[in-house]
Amino acid sequence: MTLATWNINSVRARLDLMAGFLSEHNPDILCLQETKVKDVDFPHELFEQRGYTHRLIHGQPGYNGVAIFAKTAITLKEKLNLAGRDDRRHIAAELADGTILHNYYVPAGGDIPDPKVNDKFQHKLDVLAGMTKWSAALKKKGGKEILVGDLNIAPLETDVWAHKPLLKIVSHTPIETEGMLKMQAARDWVDAVRHFVPPSEKIYSWWSYRSPDWATADKGRRLDHVWVSPQLKDSLAGVKIVKDMRGRDKASDHVPIIVTLKLG
Repeated sequence: MTLATWNINSVRARLDLMAGFLSEHNPDILCLQETKVKDVDFPHELFEQRGYTHRLIHGQPGYNGVAIFAKTAITLKEKLNLAGRDDRRHIAAELADGTILHNYYVPAGGDIPDPKVNDKFQHKLDVLAGMTKWSAALKKKGGKEILVGDLNIAPLETDVWAHKPLLKIVSHTPIETEGMLKMQAARDWVDAVRHFVPPSEKIYSWWSYRSPDWATADKGRRLDHVWVSPQLKDSLAGVKIVKDMRGRDKASDHVPIIVTLKLG
């Protein structure tokens, strides 16, 4: 099974980009974040034409929004409110083998990494705390879970283009990275990307629109993630970060990550 996750940054604005990606990579399951569209206005036609006859949509106009697309049957498991706000940042599906797939879009957190003056940053920290408790509860159940999405944190030094300068920049501050690693440890989540790419190697999934020559500067961050529960570690068969999508016409600032799993 191939599973792709992508912060598309407005699905209706990037239908041509999406069509190209699906033609070239054709994942079995696709998870999108930041779809930025109400459920009633979602552009289903492209996905229907490409064989994604099973779709779960949890949208919001103008910002946020998550969705899961599959070529085989999936069942809606739940839609969680993160830190008490109904802002369309999570949706979960049950796959045919009983695996639960969670698609998350964690708040970016604003520009100032101080919860006392920045409510957006406080909300992000609250979401992390809630996801840590959630992860601990999942560990007690001991089931098969996959967590994907734009988690808006680059946890390792090699997940950013320059570690020290970014320690005061939202997405790589110590309070965020430590919170994310704590959340990961609460469930013993396996980082699927780092399962194949050693922590000594720099890898990114996001490049700012502010950089006029993003490819040459290569000032990226790894904000997008795929984690699996320990029960699925041996199912991991491959990973690909589709960097070239960042250079396409009307690109998202994020690129897709594709993970291959052998699910029984």
